[in-house]
Amino acid sequence: MRFLTSRSFKRVQAAYWTAWVLIATALAGASFVARAGEPGGLHLVEARELAFQRNWDLLAARADVDLATAQTLIARQLPNPTLAVSTTKAPVNGRGAGTVLGNSVFNRSYDTITAFNQLMEIGGKRRARKDSAQAGVVAAGYRLEEARRQLTLAVTRAYVAVLVAETNTRIQRDSAASLRREADIAATRLKAGDISSADKQQIEIAADRLELEAGRAETEAQNARIQLQILLGVAQPDGLLQLADDLNVLAGGSADEPKESGPESANRPDVAAARAELKRAEAEYRLARANRVPDPTFLVQYEHEPPDKANTLGFGVSFPLPLWNRNQGAIAAAEATRKQAELNAARVMAQGRAELATARQNYQNARQRRENYARGIVPKSSTVRQAVTFAYDRGGASLLDLLNAQRNDNEVRLAEAQATAEAAVARAELEAAQFSSPSSPFPTAKLP
Repeated sequence: MRFLTSRSFKRVQAAYWTAWVLIATALAGASFVARAGEPGGLHLVEARELAFQRNWDLLAARADVDLATAQTLIARQLPNPTLAVSTTKAPVNGRGAGTVLGNSVFNRSYDTITAFNQLMEIGGKRRARKDSAQAGVVAAGYRLEEARRQLTLAVTRAYVAVLVAETNTRIQRDSAASLRREADIAATRLKAGDISSADKQQIEIAADRLELEAGRAETEAQNARIQLQILLGVAQPDGLLQLADDLNVLAGGSADEPKESGPESANRPDVAAARAELKRAEAEYRLARANRVPDPTFLVQYEHEPPDKANTLGFGVSFPLPLWNRNQGAIAAAEATRKQAELNAARVMAQGRAELATARQNYQNARQRRENYARGIVPKSSTVRQAVTFAYDRGGASLLDLLNAQRNDNEVRLAEAQATAEAAVARAELEAAQFSSPSSPFPTAKLP
């Protein structure tokens, strides 16, 4: 019976746990998808987690980390030695020098040479290459964090877009139902001779138009659900998705405003990734400069030359002469790349500060607009509509007054829903702008 070696056992154990992780991830994703169809619906937190597991862009970013990790393995490896075996002085006419031994003649006059060559990197090339690869891993890790940050914001926007479209549908249908009730009252008044048939028809036309607008809003909601499903990594999006969170809760209030954090102290992943790219560019610049120094190749040679010459050993060293090519072009290109990385790091930092300032201002304005609608405009509009409706039912207001009050109230409610959605998105943008990675994805690496 054959037993597994320690290394083989570790490989089997690693494969076993990897399989369990994949199964658990798939079951978690299936659970979230199943909950999306339940009456309770899908919460925003669950939607984000599902996107983290299945979003295609995020999976591609994870593959970039794997690729960068593989580059570190390449950077640590030494150049392979070269083994050369050659034979010379082999006779081709059958009359080569021979050795007489008894009654036999052995024609073994050819020369056998076995050479071993090893390239040795000097001038800090290997160190610079390892630093470049390690910085690439750190940059890829932070790019993955940045992809998660952007995905969180994208999922929130798509989630809010579904909620506001569903809210608009509900508002339009409520307004249409209200006018339908007025049309029923108008039919009674028409029989009594209080109004004309044209008045009744105008109310019905207004209700029909609101129902058409509700249908358009429902189509927009369906499209928004499909866009959300795409972000969630659903292979066949169908728009059959139920959400559980409330739009007003996502918009928040002054009591739960995101905490402020200055961009100087924040470790945003896009800024950290730009720093890591600068570190990698600096390492590549050092590598290009180090490549000016020629690398020697050391030679050890064994020579076997029968029949009458002794076996010999030979030693040598060779290196290219930097006469025509001193790596000036590669050095200039690496220096230009380093300067670009420097400028990009400064640009990303400035952009992060600008995004934070803009996001904070946008959230304050959006929250103020939402509060103005919720506390002042919407209640007043509702009061006016109810008063005009009450007066019209009793003949104290005209049809024009009724339609104007209904239309204004409908527009105000739609505007409030839009302001609430803008506040929710602005709040998510502020959270994303002041997002800070808790630590480096690869703590062993040191950022500049």
